[in-house]
Amino acid sequence: MSTSPFSLEDKRVVAFGGGGYLGGATVEMLLQLGARVVVADLFPDYTREQAALFRDNPACRLVTCDVSSTADVRAAFGACREAFGGVEAVLNFATYMGSAKAGEGNLKRFSVEETTDEDFDHSIRGVLGSTFRVLREAVPFLKESGGGSVVLTSSMYGMVSPDPSIYGDSGQNSPVFYGTGKAGVLQLTRYAAAHLAQYGIRVNCVTPGPFPAQRKLPPEEFLRKLSAKTMLGRVGRAHEIAGAYCYLVSDTASFTTGANLVVDGGWTAW
Repeated sequence: MSTSPFSLEDKRVVAFGGGGYLGGATVEMLLQLGARVVVADLFPDYTREQAALFRDNPACRLVTCDVSSTADVRAAFGACREAFGGVEAVLNFATYMGSAKAGEGNLKRFSVEETTDEDFDHSIRGVLGSTFRVLREAVPFLKESGGGSVVLTSSMYGMVSPDPSIYGDSGQNSPVFYGTGKAGVLQLTRYAAAHLAQYGIRVNCVTPGPFPAQRKLPPEEFLRKLSAKTMLGRVGRAHEIAGAYCYLVSDTASFTTGANLVVDGGWTAW
């Protein structure tokens, strides 16, 4: 019986932020397709149930990782090499933003005029800097394996502005530094793809549209407005984006690099 071209049998993967909503669904699919995965995350309380499922899977390892720390990121790659013999693919879902003094804060208050230099710098480091750190530290491990795949995560708000009219007092407001940082991820993808191709390293990006996590489901009225912005008239569910990451990791995507795969229900297409 021939192997599916989408098989990830024994593919060695590190997923940063793999304990979260989109990351967790993607790791589940990676494992179903035969990959061996290191999930690198801070594993906050809301990931406890997901983490327990991964912990019981012999093809998965959990590593506590703060993506603001180069040492932590490097250690996650080392853990994959130690457990599975190397690294062939890297996914990054992890980000952080908010107040530089208090970590992630109430993002509702971060309008353009209220955002301080300190908070803007802190959040750009969290959205874009953490992505760059993961990419940079991946390179020597992927070179050891003779190449591989890096899949970064942007956002529809790295391509278009949030529509202020749908947010109101929902508390779901997207701050200026989020979209700015995610736009940078798109250019980082293109730049890295061009400069790392010589090593057989492909770099691509997935751009999610509206995928509100169940644990922080928006108010019903805001959710209705959010859904109406997509061509399909609804928000996305986590499993609907997992295939995009798995495709870009797979050998089926061997001629795909520097690409941005948008999964947004048509939001940015009209």
